[in-house]
Amino acid sequence: MSRAGATPMENLISLLDLEVLEQDLYRGNSPQSEWQRVFGGQVIGQSLVAAQRTVDKSRIVHSLHAYFMRPGDPSTPIVYTVDRIRDGSSFATRRVVAIQHGKAIFSLEASFQVEEPGLEHQFEMPKVVPPEDLPSLSQMSEELLASAPEQIKRYWRRDRPLEIRPISLAHYLSDEKLPPFQSVWVRPTGPVPDDRIVKASVLAYLSDMLLLDTTLFAHGRSLFDPTMQVASLDHSMWFHRPFDFDDWLLYTMDSPNTNGARGLSRGSFFARDGRLIASVAQEGLIRERRKQPG
Repeated sequence: MSRAGATPMENLISLLDLEVLEQDLYRGNSPQSEWQRVFGGQVIGQSLVAAQRTVDKSRIVHSLHAYFMRPGDPSTPIVYTVDRIRDGSSFATRRVVAIQHGKAIFSLEASFQVEEPGLEHQFEMPKVVPPEDLPSLSQMSEELLASAPEQIKRYWRRDRPLEIRPISLAHYLSDEKLPPFQSVWVRPTGPVPDDRIVKASVLAYLSDMLLLDTTLFAHGRSLFDPTMQVASLDHSMWFHRPFDFDDWLLYTMDSPNTNGARGLSRGSFFARDGRLIASVAQEGLIRERRKQPG
């Protein structure tokens, strides 16, 4: 829950610091907001924290796979149960179920590995406009978003723990059908503790931002379109390399497919120096609402 006088980043760190109820049982709260359901990135981040707390610190998360089952109620705490599925010599596996009102709303499985050397390669980071040459949030609000719908203005003007600088805002300013690609620079608005558990959870939190919206670019729609029913269905993430939050990260996203009222999107996080630090994939519901008979 948000603390009076705290910064958005301080509130996020507090949000991820779960209350211990019993062994392998945790409780997390939600910030008070105008949203009618819990932000998916919050449940991903809190579930990862719950799982990591049951694993030896020498084992670092390398992947997670999750399903969203029901919308979360932001007015009610979430209880997280952890199942210690396996502890091997190199890997550990955990399963987490998030519960509200006696029902599962989300499940996550995560794998943790003792760090070891190995073969390395990665895709190169795309060449994009650096964050310093892009408009700040205040500039976006005053200049580029002046003619945008009110709900889009509210979204970008909202206080958040992360600053986002999109490479392009064309998607929010027109209903033109665009190629299903987008890139944004992101960085925290405040200090993040030098703790790999916390950093991985913060990255998992922000990985759910904007990703699903990419599936709508090719159709001239957006998350704010009242004719669309949009929700995350699943979420996978792979953590490749250690990183810090002391500089901007580039988040590149694309959508290779939409069909059957579902859209698939993929994302990559790059450090400023070009290192690929994490990959993401998500499928979401993108259903056109049926028109009511007049």
